[in-house]
Amino acid sequence: MFAILLSKGMDPFYQNIASFPTAAFTFVLAICVLYWLFAVLGVVDLDILDIDGLDADFDTGSEASVANALAGVMLKFGLNGVPVTIIVSFLSLFGWLLSYYCVHYLSPYIPQGLFHILFGLMVLIGAFWVAVMITAMIVKLLRPFFQKMEQQTIKRVLGQTAVVRTSKVNNSFGEAFLNDGGAGLILKVRSSDDKVFAKGDKVVLLEYLETDNVYRVISEQDFNA
Repeated sequence: MFAILLSKGMDPFYQNIASFPTAAFTFVLAICVLYWLFAVLGVVDLDILDIDGLDADFDTGSEASVANALAGVMLKFGLNGVPVTIIVSFLSLFGWLLSYYCVHYLSPYIPQGLFHILFGLMVLIGAFWVAVMITAMIVKLLRPFFQKMEQQTIKRVLGQTAVVRTSKVNNSFGEAFLNDGGAGLILKVRSSDDKVFAKGDKVVLLEYLETDNVYRVISEQDFNA
């Protein structure tokens, strides 16, 4: 397999993914792949990019921050109700595929120079727009599943013991693994005050904070006491 990837026959492929505009999507897609690898290892939160208020009503008349403005744009296109990391991953994947094939089949017929730059800009904008539309349709199908799953999860996990899976859990970062008798659940958790838990520590899910979509936890020892 590695011999195929390093063969000269792959040169056109590498040239396309490293050329404008495909390179922009290649970069984001590579970041997404690395992110999911780190998420599986428990180094980062599964929804580290989630924007506060993305599922809430957006007040366009207020003085909004950059995050709120971005949340408003995503709500407008229906990109809400699922983790932002999933949305970004779909956007980069579809944008990359569309951009790659446009460059692969059309670029040889475009003269070099200004026309080639304009062609690249058109492909970049067009591929991103179509990727947004496709991702919005997928998100629409996934949204009820995530909403139902979240409601059911909240009811049954409070008071149960989970194990810290990230390098640490403090009042701003962390995830814990809950053995529910099936595949298990990975939950965003936060400690109280300045308490810090290490990977492998047992914590009890004490409270669900709806605004932040996280669970407040305390140590198993404190809960039993």
